[in-house]
Amino acid sequence: MKKFIEEFKAFALRGNVMDMAIGVLIGGAFSGIVTSLTENVINPILALPGGARYSFEQIYTYGANFVGTIINFLITALILFVLLKAVNKMLTIGKKAEEPAAPTTKKCPYCCSEIPIEATKCAHCASELPKE
Repeated sequence: MKKFIEEFKAFALRGNVMDMAIGVLIGGAFSGIVTSLTENVINPILALPGGARYSFEQIYTYGANFVGTIINFLITALILFVLLKAVNKMLTIGKKAEEPAAPTTKKCPYCCSEIPIEATKCAHCASELPKE
């Protein structure tokens, strides 16, 4: 059972799955913006040529609904961002920092081109390299 839980944890916290989950949640919140834009901005504008008259209170309500939907989207995105940062931080707690790889090239002191670290003669300028 312990191995199963470890495998599930590795699957669920993999980058692709986390990105997809965030994308689905952001997509759901964004669909709310599109719905609100249609219902509170576009539909009232399209109804004007048909003789619809809107009071100031109705216009205020439509605008407030649309702005509220945008604020809900921003709050959702902020919460998801903070949660993802926390999950990434928790995943890096037990890991050791990677050591930098040993250099494989060096610069020729005469022509400043890069050459293999084991070279004794520069392939570009044919200079004998000093012994290190």
